[in-house]
Amino acid sequence: MRSDGGRDYNPRDYPPVAVTVDVALFAIRRDELYIVLIQRGVEPFAGAWALPGGFVLPDEDLDAAAARELAEETGVTEDSVYLEQLRSYGSPGRDPRMRVVTVAYWGACSTLPAPLGRSDAAHAELVRVSQIEEADIELAFDHEAIVGDALERVRAKLEYTALAARFCPPEFTISELRNVYETVWNTKLDPGNFQRKVRENRSFQQVGQSRLAAGAEPASDVRAQQMRFERAEASWDPADEASANDAMDSSLSQPEFLQDPGPARPRSGRPASLWIAGDSDLTLNSPIPRRRATRKA
Repeated sequence: MRSDGGRDYNPRDYPPVAVTVDVALFAIRRDELYIVLIQRGVEPFAGAWALPGGFVLPDEDLDAAAARELAEETGVTEDSVYLEQLRSYGSPGRDPRMRVVTVAYWGACSTLPAPLGRSDAAHAELVRVSQIEEADIELAFDHEAIVGDALERVRAKLEYTALAARFCPPEFTISELRNVYETVWNTKLDPGNFQRKVRENRSFQQVGQSRLAAGAEPASDVRAQQMRFERAEASWDPADEASANDAMDSSLSQPEFLQDPGPARPRSGRPASLWIAGDSDLTLNSPIPRRRATRKA
């Protein structure tokens, strides 16, 4: 027993409180926004869908716990994704076992292997975010609220940071970058205005190379065909990315609510310049405003 603030403190006078971490990890596949979910293999909510996460160990900090739980339950390692702390959730009764406060994280990634259900997770899956927003899927605990908050954080940070590059490969085209904004915001952006804003931003830099978009047919002019030949000589195949995504999609064991994403959107065959981005937390000197009025069909 010790004195704390002028009052005697006895641990037995207070109910136990546990701390957990939960991770909302987003990725874009075939022009749709997905999130990684696990199917719980233990009680409470055994068999229900939830965010990957679990209890913080006595000797680890929160960031380490989030990375560990993500890897243990899905096989996705920290070095392949971008993770950032979201907020904490501690409403009484959010966990039927005891008083549990969770610290939620959100993340973004460009290349994500098929998640593997391990540890306390019976199964792991990439699920369309739209199915959570439309209440087609019920999540355990208060994870629907966490997903909603994480999604809004991602959508907001796209406006004033270079976060969108985290959804792209290390080198990307302006059209691929615009597709991130359109997919996450569920809207259509004017290609000309978007290209102008990207070129105005010091956050994005052109690297002076060109390639065809994944899955595109080459344009009929000689320059496009020559570019395709030169890139092939450098051991680069514009179909590699599409093939890798198709292989990943086909490897998923999809539950009934996860329908086939369908064919990829046709892309232009004109070679496009490649761009790179620096730190995703870098504030954009020319913010890209979110458009909420026009929706994708």
